[in-house]
Amino acid sequence: MLRDIGISLSMTSLNGLLQCEDEDLPVEDLLLFEISWEVTNKVGGIYTVIQTKAKTTADEWGENYFLIGPYFEQNVKTQVEFTEPPNPAVKKAMDTMKSQGCQVFFGRWLIEGSPYVLLFDIGSAAWNLDKWKGEFWEVSNIGIPFHDREANDAVIFGSLTAWFLKEFDDKPNIIAHFHEWQAGVGLILSRSQKLPVATIFTTHATLLGRYLCAANIDFYNNLDQFDIDKEAGERQIYHRYCMERASVHCAHVFTTVSQITATEAEHMLKKSPDVVTPNGLNIKKFSAMHEFQNLHSMYKARIQEFIRGHFYGYAFTFQKLAIATRSEPSWKTKVHLVFPVHKADVTVIVFFIMPAKTNNFNVETLKGQAVRKQLWDTAQSVKEKFGRKLYNALLKGEIPDLNKILDRDDISIMKRAIFSTQRHSLPPVTTHNMIDDSNDPILNTIRRIGLFNNRTDRVKVILHPEFLSSTSPLLPLDYEEFVRGCHLGVFPSYYEPWGYTPAECTVMGIPSVTTNLSGFGCFMQEHVADPEAYGIYIVDRRFRSPDESCNQLTQFLYGFCQQNRRQRIIQRNRTERLSDLLDWKYLGRYYMHARHLALSRTFPDKFEMEPSVPPKTEGFRFPRPSSVPPSPSVSQHSSPHHSEAEDEDEDERYDEDEEAERDRQNIKSPFSLGALPQGKKKQHGEYRN
Repeated sequence: MLRDIGISLSMTSLNGLLQCEDEDLPVEDLLLFEISWEVTNKVGGIYTVIQTKAKTTADEWGENYFLIGPYFEQNVKTQVEFTEPPNPAVKKAMDTMKSQGCQVFFGRWLIEGSPYVLLFDIGSAAWNLDKWKGEFWEVSNIGIPFHDREANDAVIFGSLTAWFLKEFDDKPNIIAHFHEWQAGVGLILSRSQKLPVATIFTTHATLLGRYLCAANIDFYNNLDQFDIDKEAGERQIYHRYCMERASVHCAHVFTTVSQITATEAEHMLKKSPDVVTPNGLNIKKFSAMHEFQNLHSMYKARIQEFIRGHFYGYAFTFQKLAIATRSEPSWKTKVHLVFPVHKADVTVIVFFIMPAKTNNFNVETLKGQAVRKQLWDTAQSVKEKFGRKLYNALLKGEIPDLNKILDRDDISIMKRAIFSTQRHSLPPVTTHNMIDDSNDPILNTIRRIGLFNNRTDRVKVILHPEFLSSTSPLLPLDYEEFVRGCHLGVFPSYYEPWGYTPAECTVMGIPSVTTNLSGFGCFMQEHVADPEAYGIYIVDRRFRSPDESCNQLTQFLYGFCQQNRRQRIIQRNRTERLSDLLDWKYLGRYYMHARHLALSRTFPDKFEMEPSVPPKTEGFRFPRPSSVPPSPSVSQHSSPHHSEAEDEDEDERYDEDEEAERDRQNIKSPFSLGALPQGKKKQHGEYRN
């Protein structure tokens, strides 16, 4: 029984964090299948969840863990190494399906952990669509319109999944974990056929919630007011909504990724989750130990080189860099206005990194990088010539006349280089030629407020409308490298069920702005006593008006820009310390609990689980740092003598000071026994009153 041989939660010596010991789990007698439309198929944010979660799960379950997804040849060519299934039961089920005309592929997904993947070719089974749609109608009374190709594909994918699970003759103990409505058909059919499979369904964001928030509706303040059927019908997604809702109610265990999404699911799907499973990250992938400050300095220098080219001819000193995505552009009005009003001695470069339709790079942007390279080559040439003359003079025992060491030709070369930087237009606000730029919300807001990268603008904008890549001729940095080089990530989203972007900033030691409507923001509010001191700025978008929230965001940004270099370094160290909170190694225990709960509900005679409540983290808090928080008040000003030259010349890689080091020693992990409130006791791996 799981009560005897199941999960054991014990204290590890690593920072006092709670660690799951899975050596005694009966994984050798279990098969775990994780089913998602985004296995090897990068079409949305769930791909990141599946990919990062797969490594930890593969390490725990070994050859008894399999991912199931659709087969898309363009993705599989570079991502999957085809092999034979090591498990005889899996091979037998695949062979049976192949013998009846279905194409099934098996191999290793070439990501960290190299998990096994089983892929169904939907096209090869499309001839069964009408039959399977009829069967689905008989068990669920959900009709699928012929014109909804995605829903039709979901029916084929789900029918193939249920068929595969049905082919296990020896009936091993199977756990099938389905993600999102596209995979839900397989769950519904498995339950209707009474297959001996423990089922879990996870919604990462409700389907209707996405649509309502995209329509700029006051969603969270009206959760109990929506006519769900009417709203889904008006958006022509009623059948999809029914597929999602049926999956939720058919599953043995229903989970979602955050408390804010749990509240949403209660109203949208009419069921509260059994377990909340926060999304983690593979911290080892991002871990740089004491090198994360060095990496920040290195990638910051590369971003600065791009900025020097983009704004060639401008003489401002830039001290702050920011990355912003998925934020409402109208909020930038107040951010722009606050800097001239306060006459801050800071220039902020705001990058918007988000895909949009373009036809090529902006010519002026490419010219800027060419001008920068020309200036660099000129400086190197003059420096080499200057060095030779200086060297020859020193060999003769002379101190050269520095006024004569540069001849007329050198002066002419430098003057021509300077004249080449004269520009007759403003630096572009976008790096690409936008298609249909008149309807782009960011560009329209920039036009409305007149933020055109004038010399006097304290906030300068660069819209990069495509994903970052190290192979780009313009900004050759991957997303992770770019984030490491920034000072602040800004993600004030209204609808963000979890929020991987600020989480990624955190594990790389980069402060970020999030909201209390994101799962990540709520998670940090629960576990960190003073999030701002640790570089997590949480905008209140739930209990404040839009104007009040915008003002709060503006004050966060302005206060951050008043920090001096030393304060930023201390804050980055504190931010990076929160990494362990987001590690799959620890957050994975919620998924382990969900699996055990599903087994105990499906096979009560074989498995018994006590207690039946998920692991708790209540009462666990990172305390306020013992030193004064690094964020000064908005009335304070940074030193007028501090410049970017000093920022580059001084060593930015020293360790934290004594106060910050004392903070680190004093932190009680949110999973340490010492942090438990009185009255809580550890019993069978859980905490009970």
